[in-house]
Amino acid sequence: MLAVVRSELTRLGQPRLLAIWFGLMALFAAMINTIMVTFVSGGGSLPPGAPGVAFPTLAAMESPSGLMAGLAAASSLFGVVTLSFWAVATAGDYYSSGLIRLLVAAEPRRWRLLAGKIIALLLVTAVATTVAAVVNIAVAMPAAGAAGISTAAWGTDLGEVVGTAWINLYLALAVWGVLGLVIAVLARSAAAAISIGVGYLLVVESMIKLVGGAPSDWLLGTTLNAVASGGTAAIAYGTAVALAVAYVTLGLLLAGIVFVRRDVTD
Repeated sequence: MLAVVRSELTRLGQPRLLAIWFGLMALFAAMINTIMVTFVSGGGSLPPGAPGVAFPTLAAMESPSGLMAGLAAASSLFGVVTLSFWAVATAGDYYSSGLIRLLVAAEPRRWRLLAGKIIALLLVTAVATTVAAVVNIAVAMPAAGAAGISTAAWGTDLGEVVGTAWINLYLALAVWGVLGLVIAVLARSAAAAISIGVGYLLVVESMIKLVGGAPSDWLLGTTLNAVASGGTAAIAYGTAVALAVAYVTLGLLLAGIVFVRRDVTD
């Protein structure tokens, strides 16, 4: 298994791929923090169906956890980036390049190939999460100061606040990534996986949320935003994590069955 993971990490270690992935994470962290503090300080509120972001209240911004609020606010955008790169890594190696034939010849136990791919992507996702967290911290303080938001409480329990926010975002991104991998395995296309993921977040979930009385709390984006936020008023953290685990389990079972049984000679 270690050999498989090392092989996957070698292919994932392409400078261009990592620069784009980490660059987008840094860009969104900086951009959302800047927009968020300006928006929150002005007393604005997002409409119920607003896609991609979920801004905190002013009181939440001025609490100890306000320093890391940008990670939860941009979690869906980070998720789409992560989904996209998991899909590219999966479809590119296994289908677009035809590399799957060589990999299966070297390792007939296909479940090990899929598991190695997932472990390698989880490791890189941890680095991407760290990039987002570092940029968030670097941008949040000056942005909040410029917007007139009090940061007096931001130094309280700093290690716990930062660590908890990192873990919550990482868990949410892991689920987004698995979703991208699953769709890429099923569709054998990174473009299809990205289109489905982005379309679902920006169109499907937004439309469902705009329908009065629609049961939107169980939706994937809402669930993962609750995981990244440590729980919300609509869905408790434990419930969100349980739903996320259910989504991942179902997706991996489906992808595993297809990956193991599909003919790779065509």
